Amino acid sequence: MRARHAAGAVAVAAVAVLGAAACSAGSQAGSQAGPPSLTAPSASASARDRLRGGLLTQAQLPQGFNLLTAEINSTTTAAPHGPASTVPIASMPCSELGVESFMTHHAPPLEDVAVGMEQISEQADDYGWFGQEALDRYAPGRAAEVMDAIRAAAQRCPSYANALDSSTTTQETVSVTAADVPADDSLVLRIASALPDDPEPYVSEQAFVREGDVILMVQKLVAKKPRAGVEAVLPAAVAAYRAATAH
Repeated sequence: MRARHAAGAVAVAAVAVLGAAACSAGSQAGSQAGPPSLTAPSASASARDRLRGGLLTQAQLPQGFNLLTAEINSTTTAAPHGPASTVPIASMPCSELGVESFMTHHAPPLEDVAVGMEQISEQADDYGWFGQEALDRYAPGRAAEVMDAIRAAAQRCPSYANALDSSTTTQETVSVTAADVPADDSLVLRIASALPDDPEPYVSEQAFVREGDVILMVQKLVAKKPRAGVEAVLPAAVAAYRAATAH
């Protein structure tokens, strides 16, 4: 498999994960809501509406970015998305660090909302920007524990092998830094994926910012020679959330 094709396979798989998460959220919302005539507005629905109001809008995105509500459905967001794992984040398989849904699987939030975004590049050596923003609300004190667990998992997995299929294995290298935004807590998780016979890795990034009991996450999926990372969107995402929750 050529490097470009392998990267495409990784990106397609990542998109499938995001789409599956959105569909799962929708089916969960539908299964939990019950017949409309028998269901009154609930506190949890109101909490989701308030949380959804903190997501980026098209007007708040940096110039050149577009929302992708078809890929990430920000209107059906019930949590959890499925059966929770009994394995905590701090001890989950290293390969799950690169999967967007590891938080909802290993540390399900009370409520979560998400929206997709992209930036198209016309330069041949730039794969552009594709990813999402998510807001996860936890019980009091739980968000801080989740942040500690993500950091612990990343520190436990500085390097690991990941099998894409029966014939292709990537070598993953993980780095963790603080996000360049003031917050209760923050970290940026970068995973560089090296394919066989390709010296230049593909990079995926996830930034986590804790604001009280809410974790704001901005994720950029795989890219080669990334010209812009999560930092291109993160300040706007934090500003949008704070503006929505200021009163």
